Amino acid sequence: MMNRWGWIFSLGLLCSACQAPSTHTEAYVFGTLVEIQIDDAPTAQGQRASNAVLARYQALHRQLHAWQPSELTALNQAISAGQQPFKASPLLRQVLVHAQQLSLQSNGLFNPALGRLIALWGFHQTPYQATIVAPEAVQAVMSQQPSMRALQFSPAGITSNNTAVQLDLGGYAKGFALDEGRAILQSMGIQHALINIGGNVIALGRHHGRPWRVGIQHPRQAGALAALDLPDGWAIGTSGDYQRFYLQDGKRYCHILDPNTGYPAQRSQSATVLIAPQPHAGVLSDVASKPLFIAPKHAALFAQQLGVAAWMIVDAQGHLSLNQAMQARITWLTAVRGQRVLP
Repeated sequence: MMNRWGWIFSLGLLCSACQAPSTHTEAYVFGTLVEIQIDDAPTAQGQRASNAVLARYQALHRQLHAWQPSELTALNQAISAGQQPFKASPLLRQVLVHAQQLSLQSNGLFNPALGRLIALWGFHQTPYQATIVAPEAVQAVMSQQPSMRALQFSPAGITSNNTAVQLDLGGYAKGFALDEGRAILQSMGIQHALINIGGNVIALGRHHGRPWRVGIQHPRQAGALAALDLPDGWAIGTSGDYQRFYLQDGKRYCHILDPNTGYPAQRSQSATVLIAPQPHAGVLSDVASKPLFIAPKHAALFAQQLGVAAWMIVDAQGHLSLNQAMQARITWLTAVRGQRVLP
């Protein structure tokens, strides 16, 4: 899995270290930077907890990788070869059932079945590079209509009636890992922490008695566009066209594909979603930004369907739209253009 989404950074992590005790751990997992900040816990306890979270992340990375050998690639091979049903582990089955539900809720704009297209556009590479894609190649995949609807689940295993389905959980796994990481920290007695996985962030407790403060990256400038407080249990995530992209003949091609066209989405620079505390808050912070990024004109509808508490979009022209809930929470750090506030 690659670093697929725009990033959010914690302003809390930039605060002084004069207030003790605090543990800050960084690692590279899921093809992106993982940061774990633990406050108000003995250093040894904080380090043990961080290590346990990172060990879990490494295991998830190995199990859910979309193109290096993993359980997910084994499932993709079985679907492609028609060798079904595939007896998946309880975890993979749980993830795919939930991903299918979210895909349906997003009217298919969140579509983890598009692995063939992601590879076609060159985003199954490390490092990726500018790729010239023939329209006929895109149409060949699109004509087969790979979607999460094609997955069926039974006691015998997972089957698909469409051999063009190739699963890529890059838009789900980071959020799933946030939820897993928060649960691990709680189980090990940690009360205050922040986990940031390449721009998807979830909060546990508070930062030295105050809510955690996070900054939202400006999609076209260095530094933060805005900042907001992230209370206990809340999660936030951004999809953007400014980290994983390439320029070809003066046109920007980002890794977020529009399932309706098969081409990189072109209508937004970034989309940020804020998720209230709930069992899958981390997952939603990862998944829900995709439909808003792809179809910004329908942001309010998809936000409602996916349980997004607050949202903000910078469109392709740099104009900003947000709902009233986000406006009430946000502090601007940079001048914005054409701000439009919706219910």
